[in-house]
Amino acid sequence: MEPVIGQQVRLKVPLPYLKTADPMPMLRPPDLVSPEELGEIVGLRAKDMAVVRFRHGSFLIPLDRLVFDLSDVDGAKGD
Repeated sequence: MEPVIGQQVRLKVPLPYLKTADPMPMLRPPDLVSPEELGEIVGLRAKDMAVVRFRHGSFLIPLDRLVFDLSDVDGAKGD
């Protein structure tokens, strides 16, 4: 599935660290984002990276670490 800006995603598994999407990136502790938290793709970068905005900031996350198909979550809300 191709990622789209504005798409809601979540982490597959907790990451060992989070890298901010700032002009001068910093490493942040992984407990800022829980695997249950929904984020929004706000940008796409080279090397299969996405900029994902979560509650505590925007982070660079590899696309293979994200869950894109949230139909089971959205389906429960839409019924």
